[in-house]
Amino acid sequence: MKVAVYRKEHFNAAHRLHVSSWSQEENEKAFGLCNNANFHGHNYTLIVKVIGEPDKVTGYVIDLKVLSDLIKKHIIKKFDHKNLNLDVPDFKTINPTAENIAVVIWNILRKEIDKNLELKVTLYETERNFVEFPAS
Repeated sequence: MKVAVYRKEHFNAAHRLHVSSWSQEENEKAFGLCNNANFHGHNYTLIVKVIGEPDKVTGYVIDLKVLSDLIKKHIIKKFDHKNLNLDVPDFKTINPTAENIAVVIWNILRKEIDKNLELKVTLYETERNFVEFPAS
């Protein structure tokens, strides 16, 4: 019997979508306003889903307080009110698209959560634009 549990968090961050080997015209065509040389920001909503069998004693898939603390320590503290391009080493060589941010978050949390538990990250960049990793 598998059960899914979710934790929702928020963080605010700035970024610029840009490929340094491309011309300014290519970058503007591909990324539009998201290529603003002075960066732009989002109020991200992060949903972390953990799937597994509830523990026979505690009844927990994962203690949600523990999950909350992991997210705050490893994600929120690292990303919140930061310029992802300049302040977060994970994005020194990776374009900080919503897709790449979700993968980076997943990779960070995967190291911290029991390998017997499935992990999924959903990241809302706007109210209408969001990504999920891994994909269904």
